[in-house]
Amino acid sequence: MTSPDDQHLAKASSTTPSADTHKPLRVVIGADTFSPDVNGAARFAERLAAGLVRRGHDVHIVAPAGSRKFGTWKETHEGQTMTAHRLFSLRWYPHDWLRFAMPWSMRRNARKILDRVKPDVVHLQSHIVVGRGLSIEAERRGIRMVATNHIMPDNILDFTVIPKRTQEWLVRTQWAAARRVFDRAFAVTTPTRKAADFLEQFTGLTGVHAISCGIEAGQYTPSFEPRKRNTILFVGRITSEKQIDVLLRALTKLPKELDAHVDVIGGGDQAKNLEQLTQQLGIGDRVRFLGKVSDDEVKQAYTNATVFAMPSIAELQSIATMEAMASGLPVVAADAMALPHLVHDQVNGYLFEPGNVDALAERLATVLSASPEEYRRMQDASLELVSAHDIERTLDTFEALYRGEQVVDPTTERHTATADRQESRD
Repeated sequence: MTSPDDQHLAKASSTTPSADTHKPLRVVIGADTFSPDVNGAARFAERLAAGLVRRGHDVHIVAPAGSRKFGTWKETHEGQTMTAHRLFSLRWYPHDWLRFAMPWSMRRNARKILDRVKPDVVHLQSHIVVGRGLSIEAERRGIRMVATNHIMPDNILDFTVIPKRTQEWLVRTQWAAARRVFDRAFAVTTPTRKAADFLEQFTGLTGVHAISCGIEAGQYTPSFEPRKRNTILFVGRITSEKQIDVLLRALTKLPKELDAHVDVIGGGDQAKNLEQLTQQLGIGDRVRFLGKVSDDEVKQAYTNATVFAMPSIAELQSIATMEAMASGLPVVAADAMALPHLVHDQVNGYLFEPGNVDALAERLATVLSASPEEYRRMQDASLELVSAHDIERTLDTFEALYRGEQVVDPTTERHTATADRQESRD
Protein backbone atom coordinates (compact mmCIF):
# COMPACT_ATOMS: atom_id res chain seq x y z
CA MET A 1 0.00 0.00 0.00
CA THR A 2 1.44 3.40 -0.97
CA SER A 3 1.71 5.87 1.90
CA PRO A 4 0.50 9.50 1.57
CA ASP A 5 4.14 10.67 1.70
CA ASP A 6 5.07 8.29 -1.11
CA GLN A 7 2.15 9.56 -3.18
CA HIS A 8 3.22 13.18 -2.61
CA LEU A 9 6.78 12.41 -3.71
CA ALA A 10 5.51 10.52 -6.75
CA LYS A 11 3.35 13.48 -7.84
CA ALA A 12 6.24 15.89 -7.32
CA SER A 13 8.56 13.76 -9.43
CA SER A 14 5.94 13.56 -12.17
CA THR A 15 6.19 17.33 -12.66
CA THR A 16 9.92 17.28 -13.34
CA PRO A 17 10.57 18.16 -17.01
CA SER A 18 11.90 15.32 -19.18
CA ALA A 19 15.60 15.55 -19.93
CA ASP A 20 15.27 14.68 -23.62
CA THR A 21 12.85 17.06 -25.30
CA HIS A 22 13.19 15.24 -28.63
CA LYS A 23 12.61 11.68 -27.46
CA PRO A 24 9.30 10.16 -28.67
CA LEU A 25 6.81 9.76 -25.86
CA ARG A 26 4.49 6.95 -24.90
CA VAL A 27 1.13 8.65 -24.32
CA VAL A 28 -2.06 7.20 -22.85
CA ILE A 29 -5.19 9.19 -23.76
CA GLY A 30 -8.14 8.34 -21.53
CA ALA A 31 -11.59 9.28 -22.79
CA ASP A 32 -15.20 8.51 -21.88
CA THR A 33 -16.15 9.23 -25.49
CA PHE A 34 -14.07 8.46 -28.57
CA SER A 35 -14.62 7.51 -32.20
CA PRO A 36 -17.02 6.24 -33.51
CA ASP A 37 -18.83 8.70 -31.22
CA VAL A 38 -19.49 12.03 -32.94
CA ASN A 39 -19.07 15.00 -30.62
CA GLY A 40 -16.50 17.69 -29.91
CA ALA A 41 -14.67 15.82 -27.15
CA ALA A 42 -14.36 12.66 -29.22
CA ARG A 43 -13.21 14.58 -32.29
CA PHE A 44 -10.57 16.44 -30.30
CA ALA A 45 -9.19 13.24 -28.76
CA GLU A 46 -9.11 11.60 -32.19
CA ARG A 47 -7.28 14.50 -33.86
CA LEU A 48 -4.88 14.85 -30.94
CA ALA A 49 -4.04 11.15 -31.04
CA ALA A 50 -3.54 11.12 -34.80
CA GLY A 51 -1.37 14.23 -34.67
CA LEU A 52 0.83 12.73 -31.97
CA VAL A 53 1.27 9.49 -33.92
CA ARG A 54 2.17 11.51 -37.00
CA ARG A 55 4.92 13.15 -34.93
CA GLY A 56 6.38 9.79 -33.97
CA HIS A 57 4.85 9.22 -30.53
CA ASP A 58 3.44 5.89 -29.31
CA VAL A 59 -0.23 6.56 -28.54
CA HIS A 60 -2.59 4.34 -26.56
CA ILE A 61 -6.31 5.11 -26.32
CA VAL A 62 -8.31 3.96 -23.29
CA ALA A 63 -12.03 4.31 -24.01
CA PRO A 64 -15.32 2.42 -23.79
CA ALA A 65 -15.90 -0.20 -26.46
CA GLY A 66 -18.27 0.93 -29.18
CA SER A 67 -20.03 -2.44 -29.15
CA ARG A 68 -20.10 -5.67 -27.13
CA LYS A 69 -16.60 -6.48 -28.35
CA PHE A 70 -13.85 -5.26 -26.02
CA GLY A 71 -10.09 -5.76 -25.68
CA THR A 72 -6.84 -4.36 -27.05
CA TRP A 73 -6.13 -3.96 -30.75
CA LYS A 74 -4.83 -1.52 -33.38
CA GLU A 75 -7.15 1.15 -34.78
CA THR A 76 -6.63 3.69 -37.54
CA HIS A 77 -7.94 7.23 -37.12
CA GLU A 78 -7.33 10.08 -39.57
CA GLY A 79 -4.87 7.82 -41.40
CA GLN A 80 -2.74 7.08 -38.31
CA THR A 81 -2.49 3.76 -36.48
CA MET A 82 -2.59 3.63 -32.69
CA THR A 83 -3.26 1.09 -29.94
CA ALA A 84 -6.79 1.06 -28.54
CA HIS A 85 -7.69 -0.44 -25.17
CA ARG A 86 -11.45 -0.77 -25.48
CA LEU A 87 -13.22 -1.38 -22.19
CA PHE A 88 -16.36 -3.41 -21.59
CA SER A 89 -19.21 -0.93 -21.78
CA LEU A 90 -22.97 -0.67 -21.55
CA ARG A 91 -25.33 1.61 -23.43
CA TRP A 92 -26.61 4.68 -21.55
CA TYR A 93 -30.23 4.50 -22.67
CA PRO A 94 -31.33 8.10 -22.05
CA HIS A 95 -28.83 8.84 -24.87
CA ASP A 96 -29.18 7.44 -28.38
CA TRP A 97 -25.64 6.00 -28.65
CA LEU A 98 -23.45 6.86 -25.64
CA ARG A 99 -21.76 3.96 -23.84
CA PHE A 100 -19.97 3.99 -20.48
CA ALA A 101 -17.24 1.78 -19.05
CA MET A 102 -18.04 0.21 -15.69
CA PRO A 103 -16.97 2.44 -12.77
CA TRP A 104 -16.44 -0.50 -10.41
CA SER A 105 -13.87 -2.15 -12.72
CA MET A 106 -12.16 1.00 -14.02
CA ARG A 107 -9.31 1.10 -11.50
CA ARG A 108 -8.52 -2.57 -12.12
CA ASN A 109 -8.45 -1.92 -15.85
CA ALA A 110 -6.31 1.18 -15.32
CA ARG A 111 -3.77 -0.78 -13.26
CA LYS A 112 -3.43 -3.44 -15.95
CA ILE A 113 -3.07 -0.96 -18.80
CA LEU A 114 -0.62 1.36 -17.04
CA ASP A 115 1.57 -1.51 -15.81
CA ARG A 116 1.66 -3.00 -19.30
CA VAL A 117 2.15 0.21 -21.29
CA LYS A 118 4.32 2.15 -18.80
CA PRO A 119 3.49 5.53 -20.33
CA ASP A 120 5.46 8.74 -19.97
CA VAL A 121 2.24 10.72 -19.60
CA VAL A 122 -1.50 10.19 -19.25
CA HIS A 123 -3.82 12.73 -20.88
CA LEU A 124 -7.30 12.66 -19.32
CA GLN A 125 -10.22 13.81 -21.46
CA SER A 126 -12.81 13.67 -18.68
CA HIS A 127 -13.21 13.14 -14.95
CA ILE A 128 -16.23 10.85 -15.04
CA VAL A 129 -15.26 7.16 -15.32
CA VAL A 130 -12.14 6.56 -17.43
CA GLY A 131 -10.42 9.73 -16.27
CA ARG A 132 -11.11 9.10 -12.60
CA GLY A 133 -9.75 5.53 -12.66
CA LEU A 134 -6.67 6.43 -14.66
CA SER A 135 -5.92 9.48 -12.51
CA ILE A 136 -5.86 7.49 -9.27
CA GLU A 137 -3.63 4.75 -10.63
CA ALA A 138 -1.33 7.12 -12.56
CA GLU A 139 -0.80 9.19 -9.41
CA ARG A 140 0.15 6.06 -7.47
CA ARG A 141 2.79 5.30 -10.10
CA GLY A 142 4.17 8.82 -10.32
CA ILE A 143 3.10 9.19 -13.95
CA ARG A 144 2.68 12.77 -15.17
CA MET A 145 -0.89 13.69 -16.03
CA VAL A 146 -2.47 16.40 -18.18
CA ALA A 147 -6.24 16.85 -18.02
CA THR A 148 -8.58 18.54 -20.50
CA ASN A 149 -12.15 19.48 -19.60
CA HIS A 150 -14.88 19.25 -22.25
CA ILE A 151 -17.85 19.20 -19.86
CA MET A 152 -20.65 21.75 -19.45
CA PRO A 153 -23.57 21.28 -17.02
CA ASP A 154 -26.01 21.29 -19.94
CA ASN A 155 -24.12 18.37 -21.47
CA ILE A 156 -24.48 16.38 -18.26
CA LEU A 157 -28.13 17.14 -17.55
CA ASP A 158 -29.38 16.67 -21.09
CA PHE A 159 -29.25 12.87 -20.88
CA THR A 160 -30.27 12.25 -17.27
CA VAL A 161 -33.66 11.16 -16.00
CA ILE A 162 -33.04 12.88 -12.66
CA PRO A 163 -35.85 15.23 -11.55
CA LYS A 164 -35.23 18.93 -12.05
CA ARG A 165 -35.21 19.64 -8.30
CA THR A 166 -32.16 17.42 -7.82
CA GLN A 167 -30.21 18.58 -10.87
CA GLU A 168 -28.56 21.47 -9.04
CA TRP A 169 -27.17 18.97 -6.54
CA LEU A 170 -25.93 16.81 -9.42
CA VAL A 171 -24.06 19.75 -10.96
CA ARG A 172 -22.33 20.55 -7.66
CA THR A 173 -21.39 16.90 -7.25
CA GLN A 174 -19.92 16.73 -10.75
CA TRP A 175 -17.80 19.84 -10.28
CA ALA A 176 -16.52 18.51 -6.95
CA ALA A 177 -15.61 15.24 -8.68
CA ALA A 178 -13.85 17.16 -11.45
CA ARG A 179 -11.82 19.08 -8.86
CA ARG A 180 -10.65 15.85 -7.20
CA VAL A 181 -9.54 14.33 -10.51
CA PHE A 182 -7.97 17.45 -12.01
CA ASP A 183 -6.09 18.23 -8.78
CA ARG A 184 -3.96 15.17 -9.53
CA ALA A 185 -2.80 16.54 -12.88
CA PHE A 186 0.38 18.48 -13.65
CA ALA A 187 -1.66 20.77 -15.91
CA VAL A 188 -5.36 21.33 -16.63
CA THR A 189 -6.54 22.68 -19.98
CA THR A 190 -9.74 23.62 -21.76
CA PRO A 191 -10.24 25.00 -25.28
CA THR A 192 -10.78 28.74 -24.66
CA ARG A 193 -10.09 31.41 -22.04
CA LYS A 194 -13.84 31.74 -21.43
CA ALA A 195 -14.07 28.00 -20.77
CA ALA A 196 -10.99 28.17 -18.53
CA ASP A 197 -12.55 30.96 -16.46
CA PHE A 198 -15.76 28.95 -16.28
CA LEU A 199 -13.91 25.85 -15.03
CA GLU A 200 -11.97 27.83 -12.42
CA GLN A 201 -15.19 29.44 -11.19
CA PHE A 202 -17.06 26.19 -10.67
CA THR A 203 -14.23 23.98 -9.38
CA GLY A 204 -11.95 26.39 -7.52
CA LEU A 205 -9.00 25.32 -9.68
CA THR A 206 -6.44 27.95 -10.67
CA GLY A 207 -3.99 28.24 -13.55
CA VAL A 208 -6.18 26.44 -16.09
CA HIS A 209 -4.62 26.69 -19.56
CA ALA A 210 -6.65 27.82 -22.59
CA ILE A 211 -5.47 25.63 -25.49
CA SER A 212 -7.52 25.42 -28.66
CA CYS A 213 -8.67 22.01 -29.84
CA GLY A 214 -6.99 22.96 -33.10
CA ILE A 215 -7.93 22.23 -36.66
CA GLU A 216 -6.10 21.23 -39.82
CA ALA A 217 -7.61 23.93 -42.01
CA GLY A 218 -6.08 22.53 -45.18
CA GLN A 219 -8.50 19.59 -45.04
CA TYR A 220 -11.42 21.91 -45.83
CA THR A 221 -12.28 23.52 -49.16
CA PRO A 222 -13.75 27.01 -49.41
CA SER A 223 -15.83 27.84 -52.47
CA PHE A 224 -15.85 31.34 -53.91
CA GLU A 225 -18.36 30.52 -56.63
CA PRO A 226 -21.87 32.02 -56.48
CA ARG A 227 -24.22 29.77 -54.46
CA LYS A 228 -26.94 28.00 -56.43
CA ARG A 229 -29.30 28.25 -53.46
CA ASN A 230 -29.26 29.71 -49.95
CA THR A 231 -28.35 26.86 -47.61
CA ILE A 232 -28.04 27.34 -43.87
CA LEU A 233 -25.96 24.54 -42.38
CA PHE A 234 -25.83 23.12 -38.86
CA VAL A 235 -23.40 20.36 -37.88
CA GLY A 236 -23.36 18.81 -34.42
CA ARG A 237 -25.25 16.72 -31.91
CA ILE A 238 -29.00 17.08 -32.12
CA THR A 239 -29.60 17.79 -28.46
CA SER A 240 -31.54 20.41 -26.53
CA GLU A 241 -28.59 22.66 -25.59
CA LYS A 242 -27.84 23.13 -29.30
CA GLN A 243 -31.19 24.96 -29.62
CA ILE A 244 -31.78 23.82 -33.19
CA ASP A 245 -35.47 24.58 -32.67
CA VAL A 246 -34.52 28.28 -32.54
CA LEU A 247 -32.91 27.92 -35.98
CA LEU A 248 -35.99 26.19 -37.41
CA ARG A 249 -38.30 28.89 -36.08
CA ALA A 250 -35.98 31.56 -37.48
CA LEU A 251 -36.28 29.95 -40.92
CA THR A 252 -40.02 30.69 -40.93
CA LYS A 253 -39.28 34.41 -40.47
CA LEU A 254 -36.86 34.80 -43.37
CA PRO A 255 -38.12 36.67 -46.46
CA LYS A 256 -39.58 34.23 -48.99
CA GLU A 257 -37.51 35.71 -51.81
CA LEU A 258 -34.34 34.41 -50.12
CA ASP A 259 -35.62 30.83 -50.68
CA ALA A 260 -33.55 29.63 -47.72
CA HIS A 261 -33.15 25.99 -46.74
CA VAL A 262 -31.64 24.33 -43.67
CA ASP A 263 -29.44 21.23 -43.66
CA VAL A 264 -28.88 19.53 -40.29
CA ILE A 265 -26.03 17.02 -40.00
CA GLY A 266 -25.64 14.88 -36.91
CA GLY A 267 -27.54 12.53 -34.64
CA GLY A 268 -29.12 12.91 -31.26
CA ASP A 269 -32.12 12.35 -29.03
CA GLN A 270 -34.00 15.41 -30.33
CA ALA A 271 -34.04 14.40 -34.00
CA LYS A 272 -37.61 13.06 -34.04
CA ASN A 273 -38.95 16.01 -32.05
CA LEU A 274 -37.33 18.46 -34.44
CA GLU A 275 -38.64 16.61 -37.49
CA GLN A 276 -42.14 16.90 -36.02
CA LEU A 277 -41.53 20.60 -35.38
CA THR A 278 -40.67 21.21 -39.04
CA GLN A 279 -44.04 19.73 -40.01
CA GLN A 280 -45.86 21.86 -37.44
CA LEU A 281 -44.09 24.97 -38.75
CA GLY A 282 -44.84 24.07 -42.36
CA ILE A 283 -41.19 23.98 -43.42
CA GLY A 284 -40.78 20.25 -43.96
CA ASP A 285 -39.90 20.80 -47.61
CA ARG A 286 -37.13 23.28 -46.69
CA VAL A 287 -35.32 21.30 -43.98
CA ARG A 288 -33.20 18.18 -44.41
CA PHE A 289 -32.09 16.03 -41.48
CA LEU A 290 -29.14 14.19 -42.98
CA GLY A 291 -28.12 12.23 -39.88
CA LYS A 292 -24.59 10.99 -39.38
CA VAL A 293 -22.66 11.13 -42.64
CA SER A 294 -19.05 10.46 -43.67
CA ASP A 295 -16.27 12.98 -43.11
CA ASP A 296 -16.09 13.60 -46.84
CA GLU A 297 -19.82 14.33 -46.98
CA VAL A 298 -19.54 16.76 -44.06
CA LYS A 299 -16.69 18.60 -45.77
CA GLN A 300 -18.69 18.79 -49.01
CA ALA A 301 -21.68 20.16 -47.08
CA TYR A 302 -19.49 22.93 -45.66
CA THR A 303 -18.19 23.77 -49.13
CA ASN A 304 -21.68 23.93 -50.61
CA ALA A 305 -23.41 25.87 -47.81
CA THR A 306 -24.02 29.62 -47.79
CA VAL A 307 -23.84 30.27 -44.05
CA PHE A 308 -23.18 28.22 -40.91
CA ALA A 309 -25.52 28.59 -37.93
CA MET A 310 -24.60 27.66 -34.36
CA PRO A 311 -27.42 28.58 -31.95
CA SER A 312 -25.97 26.49 -29.09
CA ILE A 313 -25.67 27.92 -25.57
CA ALA A 314 -23.11 25.41 -24.25
CA GLU A 315 -20.03 25.47 -26.46
CA LEU A 316 -16.61 25.33 -24.80
CA GLN A 317 -15.17 25.95 -28.27
CA SER A 318 -17.17 24.38 -31.14
CA ILE A 319 -15.04 22.37 -33.53
CA ALA A 320 -17.89 22.43 -36.06
CA THR A 321 -17.76 26.23 -36.13
CA MET A 322 -14.01 26.12 -36.75
CA GLU A 323 -14.55 23.63 -39.57
CA ALA A 324 -17.12 25.96 -41.12
CA MET A 325 -14.71 28.89 -40.88
CA ALA A 326 -11.95 26.80 -42.47
CA SER A 327 -14.42 26.16 -45.29
CA GLY A 328 -14.77 29.91 -45.83
CA LEU A 329 -18.27 30.25 -44.43
CA PRO A 330 -19.70 33.28 -42.66
CA VAL A 331 -21.12 32.19 -39.28
CA VAL A 332 -24.17 33.31 -37.33
CA ALA A 333 -23.82 32.16 -33.71
CA ALA A 334 -25.34 32.66 -30.29
CA ASP A 335 -23.53 35.20 -28.15
CA ALA A 336 -22.89 32.52 -25.50
CA MET A 337 -19.96 30.81 -23.81
CA ALA A 338 -16.97 30.51 -26.15
CA LEU A 339 -18.62 31.24 -29.51
CA PRO A 340 -17.64 34.94 -29.49
CA HIS A 341 -14.01 33.76 -29.47
CA LEU A 342 -14.61 32.44 -32.98
CA VAL A 343 -17.36 34.63 -34.39
CA HIS A 344 -16.51 38.33 -34.40
CA ASP A 345 -19.69 40.30 -34.83
CA GLN A 346 -19.89 42.06 -38.20
CA VAL A 347 -16.48 40.65 -39.17
CA ASN A 348 -16.79 36.97 -40.13
CA GLY A 349 -20.49 36.85 -39.39
CA TYR A 350 -22.87 37.89 -36.65
CA LEU A 351 -23.74 37.12 -33.05
CA PHE A 352 -27.31 37.08 -31.74
CA GLU A 353 -28.95 36.98 -28.33
CA PRO A 354 -29.28 33.28 -27.33
CA GLY A 355 -32.76 31.94 -27.91
CA ASN A 356 -33.94 35.07 -29.75
CA VAL A 357 -35.64 33.78 -32.90
CA ASP A 358 -36.20 37.21 -34.44
CA ALA A 359 -32.57 38.25 -33.90
CA LEU A 360 -31.28 35.02 -35.46
CA ALA A 361 -33.58 35.49 -38.48
CA GLU A 362 -32.40 39.06 -38.91
CA ARG A 363 -28.70 38.09 -38.82
CA LEU A 364 -29.21 35.20 -41.23
CA ALA A 365 -31.09 37.46 -43.64
CA THR A 366 -28.23 39.97 -43.51
CA VAL A 367 -25.73 37.32 -44.59
CA LEU A 368 -28.00 35.74 -47.20
CA SER A 369 -28.74 39.09 -48.82
CA ALA A 370 -25.18 40.44 -48.64
CA SER A 371 -23.57 41.80 -51.79
CA PRO A 372 -20.91 39.59 -53.40
CA GLU A 373 -18.20 41.92 -52.09
CA GLU A 374 -19.54 41.90 -48.52
CA TYR A 375 -20.04 38.13 -48.57
CA ARG A 376 -16.46 37.59 -49.79
CA ARG A 377 -15.19 39.89 -47.05
CA MET A 378 -16.84 37.68 -44.40
CA GLN A 379 -15.43 34.56 -46.06
CA ASP A 380 -11.90 35.95 -45.98
CA ALA A 381 -12.34 36.98 -42.35
CA SER A 382 -13.38 33.46 -41.35
CA LEU A 383 -10.32 32.00 -43.06
CA GLU A 384 -8.02 34.51 -41.37
CA LEU A 385 -9.51 34.08 -37.89
CA VAL A 386 -9.41 30.28 -37.96
CA SER A 387 -5.73 30.27 -38.90
CA ALA A 388 -4.91 31.07 -35.26
CA HIS A 389 -6.28 27.63 -34.32
CA ASP A 390 -3.75 25.60 -36.31
CA ILE A 391 -3.51 22.03 -34.97
CA GLU A 392 0.29 22.12 -35.07
CA ARG A 393 0.37 24.87 -32.45
CA THR A 394 -1.95 22.79 -30.29
CA LEU A 395 0.30 19.75 -30.64
CA ASP A 396 3.40 21.80 -29.80
CA THR A 397 1.80 23.02 -26.59
CA PHE A 398 0.59 19.61 -25.45
CA GLU A 399 3.98 18.05 -26.20
CA ALA A 400 5.59 20.63 -23.91
CA LEU A 401 3.10 19.90 -21.14
CA TYR A 402 3.65 16.17 -21.56
CA ARG A 403 7.37 16.74 -20.93
CA GLY A 404 6.61 18.74 -17.78
CA GLU A 405 7.45 22.16 -19.22
CA GLN A 406 5.71 25.36 -18.30
CA VAL A 407 3.95 26.88 -21.31
CA VAL A 408 2.48 30.15 -22.47
CA ASP A 409 -1.01 29.62 -23.81
CA PRO A 410 -1.15 30.08 -27.60
CA THR A 411 -2.88 33.27 -28.70
CA THR A 412 -6.07 32.45 -30.61
CA GLU A 413 -7.77 35.84 -30.43
CA ARG A 414 -6.82 37.38 -33.76
CA HIS A 415 -8.10 40.63 -35.23
CA THR A 416 -8.62 40.63 -38.97
CA ALA A 417 -7.63 43.57 -41.11
CA THR A 418 -11.35 44.26 -41.49
CA ALA A 419 -11.81 44.40 -37.71
CA ASP A 420 -8.83 46.76 -37.39
CA ARG A 421 -10.35 49.08 -39.98
CA GLN A 422 -13.70 49.00 -38.18
CA GLU A 423 -12.05 49.86 -34.84
CA SER A 424 -10.16 52.77 -36.40
CA ARG A 425 -13.43 54.19 -37.74
CA ASP A 426 -15.07 53.83 -34.33
